[in-house]
Amino acid sequence: MMVHASRSLRWFVSGFLLFWAFVVLFPLYWTFTISLKDSAGIFGGASFIPWVDFEPTLDAWRRVFLQPGGTLLSLSNSAIIGVISAAFATITGGLAGYGLSRFRYKFGPLRNRDIAFWILSQRMLPPVVVVLPLFVMFSTVGLIDSRFGMILLYTMFNLPIAAWLMYQYFTQIPLDLDEAARIDGATDLQVFRHVALPLARPGLVATFIVSLVFAWNEFLFALIFTFSQARTMPILVAGQATQHGPQWWDIAVMALITVAPLVLITALLGRRLLGDILAGWGK
Repeated sequence: MMVHASRSLRWFVSGFLLFWAFVVLFPLYWTFTISLKDSAGIFGGASFIPWVDFEPTLDAWRRVFLQPGGTLLSLSNSAIIGVISAAFATITGGLAGYGLSRFRYKFGPLRNRDIAFWILSQRMLPPVVVVLPLFVMFSTVGLIDSRFGMILLYTMFNLPIAAWLMYQYFTQIPLDLDEAARIDGATDLQVFRHVALPLARPGLVATFIVSLVFAWNEFLFALIFTFSQARTMPILVAGQATQHGPQWWDIAVMALITVAPLVLITALLGRRLLGDILAGWGK
C-alpha cells in the first residue's frame, strides 16, 4: 500500500513539473515563433509551427543585428555593466558579511545583526526617491551615459542585499574553523581567504546570480542615466515603437537576445551552486 502511494505521488509530482515546465517555456517558444514571422504572419492569427502554420523568415533577425549602434552595443553594455557590478557587489558584500558575522560591533544601541538589517533596509527605499539627487550628483562628475557610472550605481544598489545574504551565510559557518586556523598562525585575512571563502562558495554564487539578475533587468535607472553609449537591452527593447506602431517581430528578437545570456549564465552557475551544496552536505 505504501509503495503504491509513493509511486502515485511520484507520478503526480512528475506530471505537475512537466505541466509547469510547459507553462514556463511556452511563452518563450511563442516569442521565438513571432521572431520568425513578418507582418502578415503576425496579424494573420495565432500560429505556432514553422513550415506548417506559417513560412518562417529571418528578416527580423538580420534587421536587428545589422542596425548600426543598436543591439550589439546594448547587449555588450548589459553584459559588461551587469557582470562587473554583480562581481563588485558580491566581493564587497562578502567582506561586509564576514566582518559582521565574525567581529563584534556596537553602534549606539545597535549590534551586529541590527547593523546588518539596517544595511538591508537601505535597499527597501523606493528607487524613484533617490533618482533626482543621484542624477544631479552623476551629472556634476560626468558619469551620465557611461558604463562606469552604471556599474557604480548598480553596485551601490546591490550591495545591501549582497551584504545581508553573505552575512546570513557566514553565520552558518562554525567559528571553530576560524579559531583552528588562527592557532596554526593564520591572520584574519588568511582565515577569510583560505577558510571562509571556500566554504561560502555556494553563497557567493547565489549572491552573484541575484545581483546579476537585478542589474540585467533594471529599467528605471537605465532609462534616466543612459542615452546612447551606455544604453542597456531593456531600454532598447522598450524603445521599439516606430511611427508605424510596435514592430512585434523585432521586439521578439530583442526579447530573446535579452533573455538568452541571463538564462545561460544562471543555468551554468546554478549547476555549480547545486554541486557545491551537495559537496558540502557530503562533508
